[in-house]
Amino acid sequence: MLFALFFGAGNLIFPAMLGQSAGSNVWIANAGFLITGVGVPLLGVFAFGISGSNDLRDMGNRVHPWFSALYTFVLYLAIGPLFALPRAGSVSFEIGVKPFLPQNSGHLPLLIFTIVFFSITCLLSLNPTKIVDIVGKILTPLKLTFIGILVIAAFIHPIGPIQAPTKDFATNSFFKGFQEGYLTMDTLAAFVFGIIIINAIKEKRGSDKKVIAVTCAKAALIAASVLAIVYTSLSYMGASSVSKLGQLSNGGEVLSAVANYYFGSLGNVFLGLMITVACLTTSVGLVTACSSYFHSIFPKLSYKGLAIALSVFSALTANLGLNELIAISVPVLTAIYPLAIMLIVLSFAHNLFKGRRQVYQISLLFTFIVSVFDGLNAAKLSIPAVNSFFSHVLPLYDAGLGWVVPAIVGAFVGHLVGLISGVQSQVAAGQNRDRQVS
Repeated sequence: MLFALFFGAGNLIFPAMLGQSAGSNVWIANAGFLITGVGVPLLGVFAFGISGSNDLRDMGNRVHPWFSALYTFVLYLAIGPLFALPRAGSVSFEIGVKPFLPQNSGHLPLLIFTIVFFSITCLLSLNPTKIVDIVGKILTPLKLTFIGILVIAAFIHPIGPIQAPTKDFATNSFFKGFQEGYLTMDTLAAFVFGIIIINAIKEKRGSDKKVIAVTCAKAALIAASVLAIVYTSLSYMGASSVSKLGQLSNGGEVLSAVANYYFGSLGNVFLGLMITVACLTTSVGLVTACSSYFHSIFPKLSYKGLAIALSVFSALTANLGLNELIAISVPVLTAIYPLAIMLIVLSFAHNLFKGRRQVYQISLLFTFIVSVFDGLNAAKLSIPAVNSFFSHVLPLYDAGLGWVVPAIVGAFVGHLVGLISGVQSQVAAGQNRDRQVS
């Protein structure tokens, strides 16, 4: 179940594109990608198992109720109508339809496809049926099997020799891969999937915290291993494709071109059908989850109205195209992803600092101060004076990971502030007792 939740059709495009761009640096770049694309998301699920939190809002309350409300709202926008939902439609078009269209087909085919795709999504979201579960159960192994065949073919008969990396991956390829893992959005999704997994474990094994933690750890290890194998294989496949297929614009084009190279038009048809139906089931799940969440926040807005609104908005946004969607999402994810990573890390260390709120608050504040400027840089809105200052004082800032050291320093500062506040509270309590005795 955990593997199926994270093995989304959209995620297949990123390791393939990573391989094309990283070239001869594919293995080190892939290592960075696996940390944020596989490791951290599954640690996020495990964090729910050991924290006892009921949902993201519950976990976010460890920082502050206002942070919890705002961050949860932004997260659902990201994994819903702003990025993940329209991306599902764009990926389906890119892999399932575009390969069969003439080169100068214009924008109309994308418009027609997204209207149909999100109309079906909306209907299924309004009338939940078992068809989505059935398709998911059948499609996941089929999809994995076909991707496996592609990968095996790529290893046995590589398309060509691995080429030199692109400019972006020529240096700091590990850290570039680390940031590319943000695009999967799986760490954000882990905050939604985590509670689903915990509830499933509780139904099977009971509510004992130790049993939940152990079972969750085993599931996470198995899912992580399979995901790592799949993503690494796709990265290699992308890296070996450049010499004959050239540098393509996105991972959807890479998968389609590789399928066509090995199996011709039939390969494109089979891959396109599987990816389209997989993206459809993903989009139904996202519309359902997001509509339910927003309805809980705004009870006056009906679930039905929200589902329709999200579907219409996603259809419109999907018409920007896959490349544009990815470009728009990068700055936002660059800014908010480090917060998710640190929230997970601090959840594991919660008992070490006795859950002091100051640790969460100062660590996440320092993290966001830096990550927001990383986001501005990704949006080409850099502030030279700030970049120059951070480059001189923060390790890894030029590699896009300048937030790491401030996050650690912030945790220690928060721990110190928490200790001082605790001592002051004890002194004040003692003085009150003395007055009462007097």
